[in-house]
Amino acid sequence: MPTLPDALAELRGLILDSERFVRAVASGRQRNTTVPWRRLELRPVELKAGRHLQSVAYDERQAHTSNALYGPAAEQAVDAHLALPFGNWHVETTDGTVQLRVTKKGEAMVHRDKSRTGAQKLDHNRAKQRVLDPADPFWQAVGIAGPDGRIKPSRMDKYRQVEAFVHALDATLKQEKLPADRPLRVVDLGCGNAYLTFAAYRFLTSVRGLEVELTGVDVKRQAKERNTELAEQLGWTGLNFVEGTIAGADVDGADVVLALHACDTATDDALARAVTWQAPFVLAAPCCHHDIQSQIKAQAEPPAPWAMMLRHGILRERFADVLTDTLRAALLRQAGYKVDVVEFVGSEHTPRNTLLRAVRTGAAPDPAVAAEYGELTRSWGVRPKLAELLDRPSF
Repeated sequence: MPTLPDALAELRGLILDSERFVRAVASGRQRNTTVPWRRLELRPVELKAGRHLQSVAYDERQAHTSNALYGPAAEQAVDAHLALPFGNWHVETTDGTVQLRVTKKGEAMVHRDKSRTGAQKLDHNRAKQRVLDPADPFWQAVGIAGPDGRIKPSRMDKYRQVEAFVHALDATLKQEKLPADRPLRVVDLGCGNAYLTFAAYRFLTSVRGLEVELTGVDVKRQAKERNTELAEQLGWTGLNFVEGTIAGADVDGADVVLALHACDTATDDALARAVTWQAPFVLAAPCCHHDIQSQIKAQAEPPAPWAMMLRHGILRERFADVLTDTLRAALLRQAGYKVDVVEFVGSEHTPRNTLLRAVRTGAAPDPAVAAEYGELTRSWGVRPKLAELLDRPSF
């Protein structure tokens, strides 16, 4: 096993090899240290003044880009980057991949893979950056990409959804709030064919460089069997699958709870489990919202002056969607979470593009939120499934 200085020296040589270097990603932090960036990405670019090393450093708000001409300037930049106490480095060259993980004892764990090689992409103005390489072989393994390694046209919408969801996951996970003394525990509730499950595992382990234990939950036995077989074929030992309902599957807890398009109140089941576990991070993209819609439809008279709107089925359906997620967000806030409701992917890829993104703060319930929630539920005569699952009163 090489010493840490020797391992960093090897990475230095790879990055400064302007003819073979493809890309490098640094993430995480060594034990009892801090780093100024959430993630650092390096790659060669061809500019008018010659080949440069481009550095893109991400903080919690934005990306900071700089270019250094290969030679003394690039050497100085690389030395400065390698001096930062990142916990993980992933370096790709045309000859293969080298991954460095710094253990809790400050020792270097190095893995080399000659089977995964890439080609240099030297264009300065690239298309939108992807959190995961569309050519990564796992996309083919899960059926998103075809035998030619390209995303199947018929699966492009699903690819865009998953890629956007993982991008939101990346933005949500704050390094300082991740466990430093054990693997990150992630649960994907209602995983189905597990496209998101596999993508999240790949991203968290390879790009963020984290130790991860990820569990996919689905009620179908065939889903568990298929997904387990694929994980074994890929050699991903930190990924496992269990058969069971979202509400009742045998899972002890999680740091991160994911749910992509769990139908109707299945999203409420996922949110309720996350709250019960006091999961620090929750990302859920709801699907259909039949429960509240049915409760509204059953009302003899809607509250004034909304009767005109509810005469139209499509408007009633869309309003029920908005009301459902509004009440879910309120309940999560009252359970100690900071909640954002955002559009995570364009509507051309799915009309179900709302994402509830919650980070646990432990804040006390807000009386103003309680009052607004109570007024909404009383006015419309509804009780959200999530309130029932959490045994919450109507405030």
